[in-house]
Amino acid sequence: MRSAFTSLLPLALACAAPSYGSALELSEVQVRSEESSDLEAAQSALREVPGASNLIDLTRVENGRTASNVDVLAYQPGIYAQSAGNDGAKVSVRGSAINRAPGAHGSGLYVMFDGLPLTGPGGTPYELFEPLWLSRAEVLRGANGFGAGSLALGGSINYVTHTGYDAAPLQVRYEAGSYGYRKRQISTGQVLGDLDYYVSLTDSDTDGYQDHTRGSSKGIAANIGYRFNPQLETRFYLRYRETDNELAGRVTQDQIKHHPRSANPAYVSGDYSRPQPGSTWLANKTTMYLDDDSQLEAGVVYHDYPMDLREGPNRLKVAYTDVSGTLNYKRRDTLFGLQSATTVGWRTTRHLPNTGASEYVPIPRDATARYAPGTKMRDFSYQGSDTVLHVSNDLELMPDLWLTTGMALIYTRRESDVSYPETGGKVSQHDWDYAPRIGLRYELSPDVQVYGNLSRSVEPPHPWSLIWSSPARFPGGSGPATGRQSTPIAMNNQTATTLELGTRGQSWIGQWDLAWYYSAVRHELLTVEIEPLIVGEYNASPTVHQGFEAGLNSVLWEHDAIGKVSLRQAYTFSDFHYRDDARFGSHSLPGIAQHYYQAEVRYDHPRGFYAGVNTQAASRIAVDYANSYYASSYTLFGASLGYASPKQDWSTWLDLRNLTNQRYAATVTPGYDDNGKDAARSTPGVGMGAYVGVSYSFR
Repeated sequence: MRSAFTSLLPLALACAAPSYGSALELSEVQVRSEESSDLEAAQSALREVPGASNLIDLTRVENGRTASNVDVLAYQPGIYAQSAGNDGAKVSVRGSAINRAPGAHGSGLYVMFDGLPLTGPGGTPYELFEPLWLSRAEVLRGANGFGAGSLALGGSINYVTHTGYDAAPLQVRYEAGSYGYRKRQISTGQVLGDLDYYVSLTDSDTDGYQDHTRGSSKGIAANIGYRFNPQLETRFYLRYRETDNELAGRVTQDQIKHHPRSANPAYVSGDYSRPQPGSTWLANKTTMYLDDDSQLEAGVVYHDYPMDLREGPNRLKVAYTDVSGTLNYKRRDTLFGLQSATTVGWRTTRHLPNTGASEYVPIPRDATARYAPGTKMRDFSYQGSDTVLHVSNDLELMPDLWLTTGMALIYTRRESDVSYPETGGKVSQHDWDYAPRIGLRYELSPDVQVYGNLSRSVEPPHPWSLIWSSPARFPGGSGPATGRQSTPIAMNNQTATTLELGTRGQSWIGQWDLAWYYSAVRHELLTVEIEPLIVGEYNASPTVHQGFEAGLNSVLWEHDAIGKVSLRQAYTFSDFHYRDDARFGSHSLPGIAQHYYQAEVRYDHPRGFYAGVNTQAASRIAVDYANSYYASSYTLFGASLGYASPKQDWSTWLDLRNLTNQRYAATVTPGYDDNGKDAARSTPGVGMGAYVGVSYSFR
């Protein structure tokens, strides 16, 4: 099994720069032996944030199937992650983007790779998410992503790639299972003096659970780092991945109950699919340790992600290219005789001029088509940029009591233009906004902490949504563009003020994480299906997001010679509703279960054998804003069995899921008011399945 220690080295160094030189002088064997202490250092860094967070060690995730981002984010309090089919995932933290379509662009979270931007003005495409490339993931929930420059309602997620310090010289892995699932990986990583490298190749394919959900992917992740001296280091990153997925569309609750593997007939007859010709993410991060107490980190990113979207009545060829820059200065010193830590950060991401799309008439499936296949219908351009300047300070007011203050300024630009036909329109909006933050954290003991914060978040709309949400249409006589959106609309930035209180720590009951939050949201960006297969996004009347998040990892029984039995649990309560809306009053917002619980009981033997049983339970989900119809609640059961060699050279596992073959809706894309009818708005969860895997590391 992989060691995860040295991939956490940059985070530990950021918090304790003076130890840099000595840490790198350790031999590879010595570094690996300190794995647990370095994970503790990473957790300690997150404890300096006066708010809720998650640290996910991928070595535990790799004990089972690693098909998608949903597997990475399982068993985490405050995170709702469900498969939307193939690679797609609906990920929501504290109600972020709870019902935006989980397709081309994720929303509501600021996502990073290795501390550098992935999310851009157009959202977060999912093609580059590959779990087997990661050593860990860090989630700062809600406004707690402030220090990373995140101002999204849901916070930030940082996916950290393996490096030469925590990778085996050669590793191979193979997974296979139900519904034609197969996945392969080969990777290598080494430390060669002051240089280290990591390269991983993956590919996968599946027949899919539903009809018409066959999919495949292949990609590469690589990075190379060099330490010029104890004060200067740099690292270059590459991610490239191709995907090709058939789409089954959304179905009714009746279909899920009686024919869960059937696809939406319109998607089958139209042969809807989402071939992604290749996403490329290139980046560099350079860190200078100016002295024992300060450091400067600079980053630059190039992200190109063209798309060929055949997931609606017409075909879209989309071109996206983003460039990003980051600059962060961190310093620890004393202020008025008190310990102080200050961060000044700047980040910017902007679309390049080629960003836009063209819409074409698809290949007809019958003789009723009015225009020849490939006839151009519309051309649009999307232009956007997000620039954030943030300053924060942690000040120790008295022993073990820290005050956090911060202020962020954000400048957003959104421009959308329908350039063909020439009678199309254009909209341009430029906005300045701000986000203050104040928080307290107190160490009741070395093992117990309480915290609270009051923060503001700001989230702009996507440039493409200004077009697709427009009620203005081309009139009759406009050729193939007739009836399509003609003039973009302007929308407001979504803002929220959040109060959060919580505690975390370790005691005889185990390691716990408890948080309560209340967010007053204005101009929330909500989506709704305005006509079959067409989804629009709009600013809502005032809404409330409030909830309770609880995580507990406990050792139930332990014996040195026999092993231990442990229990991990995660519960998320989500209450999201309107505040006296003129149409819906205080109705709940659709799209997410109010109660969501996950748990696993696991036995681990000292020689490496382990076995466990797990469960997942969710309450019913409203499928429209009128709350006239609900997807049913469900409870799933699973089991696992495996072996991990004490030498950490090989492992194998069996992962059993949905043992009772429960038929349920995994995700919902809501309508406005279905008047109690069972509309096609749900994506079915995967039925009973068995998955096996083996991994071998040549050390």
